[in-house]
Amino acid sequence: MSEEVFRSPKKRGRFAVFLSGRGSNFMAIHKAVQAGGIDADIGLVFSNKREAPGYLYAQEHGLETLYLYYKKFDSREAYDARLAEEINKRDIDLIVLAGYMRIITAPFCHEFKNRIINIHPALLPAFPGLHVQQQAIDWGVRFSGATVHFVTAEVDMGPIILQAAVPVHQDDTEDTLAARILKEEHQIYPEAVKLFFDGRLEVRDRRVFILPEDT
Repeated sequence: MSEEVFRSPKKRGRFAVFLSGRGSNFMAIHKAVQAGGIDADIGLVFSNKREAPGYLYAQEHGLETLYLYYKKFDSREAYDARLAEEINKRDIDLIVLAGYMRIITAPFCHEFKNRIINIHPALLPAFPGLHVQQQAIDWGVRFSGATVHFVTAEVDMGPIILQAAVPVHQDDTEDTLAARILKEEHQIYPEAVKLFFDGRLEVRDRRVFILPEDT
């Protein structure tokens, strides 16, 4: 069987951000775009919560926003199908999940394969799911961290792009560890978006290779 290979496009593209809450990672990415560190434009900020702080931040900064109320749809699949329509008509190259608290359906994942990325506050494949900082403390691991990965239908199991590690202190609480990890998230998530639009991410089956510049 031949190896499946995907390489991110080297272009000035457009990406969408999906969020449900405060959007601190979105804000870090937005600042990187404003500073010229990411060669792409934010084409849409979508939220499933109209009052999410990140969504309000996007409106305050003049970005195009979209909100869809889930109760107007018969199923999760119908909700995501409508969302896919909105993405496709805006010429979006990449979808960035920044604290988006809905599980994305398999058809949506398949339609945008290798075009959705997420950040998770643990060193995947360890501790997928929720309350992962507390899981790390309870297991007594010495290091935890953050992972940027491509999204697949299997939650928190897509190909890994970047990771950052932080120590777990013996007196850590869930909140103190989360705060230490979040600082690293704000560094590696903008970097992952930059690498995508610089054409430097190559996915070979489930492994991601970061290509040298100008290749």
